[in-house]
Amino acid sequence: MRRIALVTLVVGDYDEAIRFYTDALGFRLAEDTPRPDGSRWVVVEPGAGEAGTGLVLARAKDEGQRSRIGDQTGGRVGFFLHTDDFARDHARMTAAGVIFLEEPRHEPYGSVAVFQDLYGNRWDLLQPPTA
Repeated sequence: MRRIALVTLVVGDYDEAIRFYTDALGFRLAEDTPRPDGSRWVVVEPGAGEAGTGLVLARAKDEGQRSRIGDQTGGRVGFFLHTDDFARDHARMTAAGVIFLEEPRHEPYGSVAVFQDLYGNRWDLLQPPTA
């Protein structure tokens, strides 16, 4: 079996990113390990015991990396958070202060709404249609 296990997301601050992904999006902190160079290995995952890709929250180290924070995909939706209950997660995320850039819509591929993370990266909250 092969799968993409982790994707790096460049962030401005470890702790604010951890708070956003765990509190606002409901992810779980899978790892937060100090490294000898003063950085940290921080991994968040969508949920406990769920298969999927985790995010490595990597603090920007220089101006080049800082310039990419919030625009890692050129303004396009770059991340897709699947859910089994769109209404529940949309309501919870909205109550937690997540900014949705559009009203929920229903497409042939599922219920969807674009939101942004604390840095401005665009995400889809998506509930695929049931089989």
